[in-house]
Amino acid sequence: MPYGTHVPYGTPETPRVAVRGEATLEVDPEIARLTITISARGADRRTALEDLTRRNNEVLELVRSYGEAVEKLETGAFSVAPEINPKSRHERVRAYHGRVHLTAALTDFTALGELTTRLADLELTRVDGPRWGLRPDSPAYGRARQQAVREAVQRAREYAGALGARLVALTELADLEVEEGPFQPAGVAAPRTRSGYGGPADRDAVAALDLEPQRQTVFAHVNARFTMTPPEL
Repeated sequence: MPYGTHVPYGTPETPRVAVRGEATLEVDPEIARLTITISARGADRRTALEDLTRRNNEVLELVRSYGEAVEKLETGAFSVAPEINPKSRHERVRAYHGRVHLTAALTDFTALGELTTRLADLELTRVDGPRWGLRPDSPAYGRARQQAVREAVQRAREYAGALGARLVALTELADLEVEEGPFQPAGVAAPRTRSGYGGPADRDAVAALDLEPQRQTVFAHVNARFTMTPPEL
């Protein structure tokens, strides 16, 4: 047979077997993300800006006080917009609204509940999250892919063995997808007192939330094609 000739279904002398390998891993999250929205409202633009700046600085100072527990802190968007009095015929401004959106990524989950509570206790500050996840280069993805390949090989061997044949060579391996998603039940995060982050405890402070990390499910799927010896039919 000439080199490079494509034989999609094999031949009686060199039959092919095509299988699908799948893997599902349940792993602990590696990172938790918080979305923080800071708001301000003033009768004039300067007042709104001053209040927004002050509150934004308070949030940044608080988040940064957690040191290495915070892997990333970013400002996503900033806006100051006038509110027009709907009853006015001359576009009279009733107030100015300001907002700043921040995102914080934490890797130390023992600090997460306390930080979330302290942020939510700040003036006109909204906290959304946490959103649990894995890093893009997480080893869990590699483990899932390897497990999917091993399953494909094992499945192909079982098909070949059922025919009294054995695998000869791999002719194709296709990576279909790798994705992550939430999985229950959740894991448990150990609490840490405020003395570990940000100084001594405040007697008037709200008790820290007890947040439990949500397990992540990693999927991997591959298609594999093998040639095998002629079956004993």
